Amino acid sequence: MKIYTRTGDNSITSLPGGKRVPKHHVRVEAYGAVDELIAWMGLLRDCIENRNTRKSLIYIQEQLMKCACALAIRFPGEKQKKLLPDKDIVVFLEKEIDKIEASLPPLDKLILPGGNILVSYCHIARCVCRRTERTVSRLNETEKIPEIISGFLNRLSDYLFVLSRKISLELDIEEVKWLI
Repeated sequence: MKIYTRTGDNSITSLPGGKRVPKHHVRVEAYGAVDELIAWMGLLRDCIENRNTRKSLIYIQEQLMKCACALAIRFPGEKQKKLLPDKDIVVFLEKEIDKIEASLPPLDKLILPGGNILVSYCHIARCVCRRTERTVSRLNETEKIPEIISGFLNRLSDYLFVLSRKISLELDIEEVKWLI
């Protein structure tokens, strides 16, 4: 099988089931944004400093793959339900967040992203996650999206924020507070 089909050369793509839509269709934007987030999570996973979170990051990527598949399907039903992220993914992320936050100093001001390339990668992934969440929300205005996807994306951005703080602490990088 060839990787190229030439069927998308006119800016139209196929959804599962065969329906053809413009490549800028909100459904394509939604699962494309999830795909971008999966790639960013892979970059975070590949960084040596994240060796202790590698297993969690792989699990998160697998759950995001399920989200992308579920978002690509036009009609909700049994097939889509099988593709949804694990029902306890939000609880999993909350436990990870709580575990990380227990080791962090309290935050009383906003912080400026940066200080180390890996910390910056976490913040970029967090921003991509928030954009993905907004795109999925836009799709939800016209087609009902399973709540687990929105909840997962919302909690994942929180996880990425505390992961950035954890890495800063572990690497002894001072967080730059935004003074306002």
